[in-house]
Amino acid sequence: MFGPFERAVAGRYLRARKGERFVSVIAIFSLVGIALGVATLIIVMSVMNGFKADLMGRILGLNGDLSLFGVSRTISDYDDLAATVRQVPGVVNATPLIEGQALLNSGSYNAGGMVRGMTMQGLRDLHEVSDSLVAGSLDKFVGNDAIIIGVTLAERAGLSVGSKITLISPNGAATPFGTMPRIRAYHVVGIFDAGMNDYNAGYVFLPLAAAQVYFEMPAQVTQIQVMTRDPTNVRPVRQAIEQAVVADPRVRVLDWTQSNNAFFGAVQVEQNVLFLILTLIVLVAAFNVISSLIMMVKDKTGDIAVLRTIGATRGAIMRIFLMCGASVGVTGTAIGTVIGIVFCLNIERIRQFLQSLTGTNLFNPEIYYLERLPAKLVWPQVFEVIGMALVLSLLATLYPSWRAARTDPVEALRHE
Repeated sequence: MFGPFERAVAGRYLRARKGERFVSVIAIFSLVGIALGVATLIIVMSVMNGFKADLMGRILGLNGDLSLFGVSRTISDYDDLAATVRQVPGVVNATPLIEGQALLNSGSYNAGGMVRGMTMQGLRDLHEVSDSLVAGSLDKFVGNDAIIIGVTLAERAGLSVGSKITLISPNGAATPFGTMPRIRAYHVVGIFDAGMNDYNAGYVFLPLAAAQVYFEMPAQVTQIQVMTRDPTNVRPVRQAIEQAVVADPRVRVLDWTQSNNAFFGAVQVEQNVLFLILTLIVLVAAFNVISSLIMMVKDKTGDIAVLRTIGATRGAIMRIFLMCGASVGVTGTAIGTVIGIVFCLNIERIRQFLQSLTGTNLFNPEIYYLERLPAKLVWPQVFEVIGMALVLSLLATLYPSWRAARTDPVEALRHE
């Protein structure tokens, strides 16, 4: 499409000579604008992808892909029901557990928290906790006074392995003087770091038998937590479980798309809106390409007339200026892509460097849920950004190139 003649003339026009610096400066700004727009799009979309993937992985890792709840708040014969669920294709494990709220007290520290009662094997299957123990051991997760807490709770309450923490539940025994809260002290046998500040600060784990005693639920649980092979395709598994337990009206099945759909939907909407907003940066840079090419066409009117008189066709003139504009767009897109990819691959190191340089916390885990800045490059999305930038850059060159090809050599040379 582009012959040696067009490439040679376009290359000469792109090299600014004396008196043509202003046009060249505009072209450079256009290139920088496209590069920054592409890099920003790749970085922001990758961070959003990483944030969503990390958040989804940790939330589902701790809460399960779906759960079976008792219609009357509790489930009896949970071992048989869990065994039935484990036979469903696509299910990795099914863990009976008790979940309830309580006040966590240690000396002067008081905070509300979520108490979960699980068997030792169930806690081992909960890899977000069992694989992230920073102190203690799961082997001691037995008896009626063992408890495992999060690292943030341990730091705030000044607890370590062997310390005591008291659980206070408002649902206690009824007396003539009113309801007396249940109070029980437990020994810390392990401290975990799940990577999410909310879970590290507000979740504690008891052996299932101890939780049944504390919450007064003998031989009962509140739910059965289910892990699947593919959380993104959880609906068919949910339907299969519903069919497997259809004869048991005491339970209802709820998957993560139903319980957390609003949260993950909000993240997806935010990601789409950011993509549209940041695309405007590339669009503004594309308008700069239009302005620089129009100025170049005006500046090269005499040259265009001479080229036409010596035999250059309108198509050749159009291709020359298409190459001038496309070179700016392609170069800017390539530079922006490299910057964006390199930044994403080293984003945590860059954050740590900037944090040490400024002395400020650039990613507060109490605000952003996660304890590190995530970034996940989705290559189809990267190619989508590259394609969008190239298309906008190419479209920006069409009108100036068409105007250059329409130049009348007689009228142009008449005023020279």
